[in-house]
Amino acid sequence: MHGFSYKNGSLHCENVDLNELAAQYGTPLYVYSGGTILDHFTRLDQALAGIDHEVAYAVKANSNLSVLRLLATQGAGFDIVSGGELFRVIRAGGDPGHCTFAGVGKTRDEIVYALEQGIYSFNVESEAELRYINQVAGELEVIAPVAVRVNPNVDAKTHKYISTGKSENKFGVDFEKIEDLYARAAAELPNIRLRGLQMHIGSQLTSVAPFIEAVEKVRPLVERLKERHGIEFWSIGGGIGIVYQNSLESGDPAWWNDRLPEDLPLTIERYGKELVPRLSGLGLKIVLEPGRYIVGNAGVLLTRCLYEKKGAAKTFKIVDAGMNDLIRPALYEGHHEIVPLNEPAAGTPVTADVVGPICESGDFFCQNREMADFQPGEAVALMSAGAYGFTMASNYNSRPLPAEVLVEGDTATVVRKRQTLEDIIAGEL
Repeated sequence: MHGFSYKNGSLHCENVDLNELAAQYGTPLYVYSGGTILDHFTRLDQALAGIDHEVAYAVKANSNLSVLRLLATQGAGFDIVSGGELFRVIRAGGDPGHCTFAGVGKTRDEIVYALEQGIYSFNVESEAELRYINQVAGELEVIAPVAVRVNPNVDAKTHKYISTGKSENKFGVDFEKIEDLYARAAAELPNIRLRGLQMHIGSQLTSVAPFIEAVEKVRPLVERLKERHGIEFWSIGGGIGIVYQNSLESGDPAWWNDRLPEDLPLTIERYGKELVPRLSGLGLKIVLEPGRYIVGNAGVLLTRCLYEKKGAAKTFKIVDAGMNDLIRPALYEGHHEIVPLNEPAAGTPVTADVVGPICESGDFFCQNREMADFQPGEAVALMSAGAYGFTMASNYNSRPLPAEVLVEGDTATVVRKRQTLEDIIAGEL
C-alpha cells in the first residue's frame, strides 16, 4: 500500500496536493510519503515477530537524511556499502552498532572509519578482503567483526543487472568454499571475529520461491558454522520486490481484494509466513536488509510536459526530467507508471514515448505505451520512484539535481534543496 491517490481531481501524497508542490517547488521534484515508509517498515518488522531479528534498511535505495531519520526513530538497523553511507546514518541519528557494511571494494579509509565508529559487522565478499580487514585491524590493535557473504548459487530470476546470488556474479564466496574459508580464518587471522554469515540472492524478487530455496540450502551451513565458530547472526539479505505496474491502483485495498491469489505479487505477509518457520530454532539473530520494499512505492518523481512532437512513426511527450534524474528505465529497463496530476477524464488514450531532454537516445521513461493524453504545461508523476531514483541521479549534461520533499500527513518539508548551477561547479578550478 502507499500514500498516493486522487482527491478532488488532483493527485495527492497523503493529504498534500502534488499540483501545489510542483507549482511551489518546481519540477523535476521527488516527493516521498513518510507514512508509507513507516508502514512498510512496521509491516516487515511485524511479519518476522516470531523470531529474533533486525530490519537493516539498505541505505543505497534512498539515502536522504530525513528518510534515514524516520527509520532510525523506529529502531532500524542499516545496511551500508560505503563510508559515505555510514557517515549519513550517523548524521541522521542512526546507531553504527547496528550497521552492516557490505560491498566488494572497501578501501582502507572506509575500513578504518567503520572500525572507529564501532559497526556491527563487515559483510566480507572475498578471502582477499577478509585478510586485508584482518591486517588493518591488526595495525589498529582492534578486533574486526565480520560475516562472510556466501553465494548460494540460487537463480533469483530477476534482471541480470540486479541478480547477485549465482556463481557467475561478482558478489560473495562460492558455497562449496565457505566452510574452508571460515576454518582458515579462525586459525590464521587473529584480528577478526567471525560474527555471522551473510547472503543476498538479488533484488526485485516477485516470488517467495527463491527465498525459500536459498534459506533451505544455507541453513545447514549456518548450523555448522554456529557449532564450529560460534557465529551470532545470519543475514538473509533483502530483495523483496514491489509493484511497479498498476502501482497507483495497487495502493487501494480494493485492488488487492479484487485479485485472485495467483495474481497477487509477493506480499510481506506471505514472505513472513513462509520464512519464519524455516528460520526458527537456530538461536541466532536474523538480519534482513530491505531497501526497495520500504521506500520504492513511497516516492514519486514529478515532471512537467514541455512539448509534444508528432512524427510519422510515433508521438513523443517531452518532459523536463531526464535519465540523469531517474536512470532505471535506461539502465534496468525499469517500468514506472506515468500518471497525470490532474485526474484524467474518460477519453481516448494516446500511445507515445515519454522522453527527457538529455542528448542520449536512451533518455526515455517509456516507449510505445498507452497512457492518458497529457498536454504541454501539465505535470505528471512517475510512480514508484522512491528507490534507486534520486540516489542514482547525476549532473550529466550539467543539469542540477532535483529537490526532494518529504510529506507527513498535512505537512510537506523540503528535505533537499534544488541544486543551483553554482552548486554544480563548486569545487572545480
